[in-house]
Amino acid sequence: MKLYYSPGACSLSPHIALEETGLPYEAILAPTKTKVLPDGSDYRKVNPLGYVPYLVLDDGTGLREGPAIVQYIADQAPDKKLAPANGTMARYQLQSWLNFIGTEIHKGFGPLFNPAYPPEVKKMATDKLLERLTWVDGELASKPYLMGDDFTVADGYLFTVTNWAKPMHIDLSGLKNLGAYRERIAARPAVQRAMKAEGLI
Repeated sequence: MKLYYSPGACSLSPHIALEETGLPYEAILAPTKTKVLPDGSDYRKVNPLGYVPYLVLDDGTGLREGPAIVQYIADQAPDKKLAPANGTMARYQLQSWLNFIGTEIHKGFGPLFNPAYPPEVKKMATDKLLERLTWVDGELASKPYLMGDDFTVADGYLFTVTNWAKPMHIDLSGLKNLGAYRERIAARPAVQRAMKAEGLI
């Protein structure tokens, strides 16, 4: 498999998932601004949308959108328990988390990355993010991971997007459960390997 990624972007989530599974893969740098791959070719010839992540399977099939990609990866190594079995209520709960993270948190950071947005819009976006993350903090009060005792691909995704809080000057210090959760995930060997591969640590 080939994972197209940009350092620190949401593609870190499937990068973590791949490291957790131990499956063979190649990580290919796909800068989101230049769209120029290491071989000089245009990334948009691989993924016409031009963003990351993008996963190319061994048979050449392409898969986009992080929540779909991480579930595919998890299903290739069911023994790792990165996702509950398809068709179970637990799997739907995982998908609920992935959708929540994608729409309420990931997309919530969008205005903060855009220099065209005025300060009052960024303030509204920050307030909404803190509201959502405060709720997550409460959910983590009685369990080590989002789904309970097992680390899943939802945890890799939440860890990835909450990494953006510091550079966007969002203070999460009051969210103690979330802070402890992030430290727990950051210490995982697979997470360390993925972050080192992207030059983040």
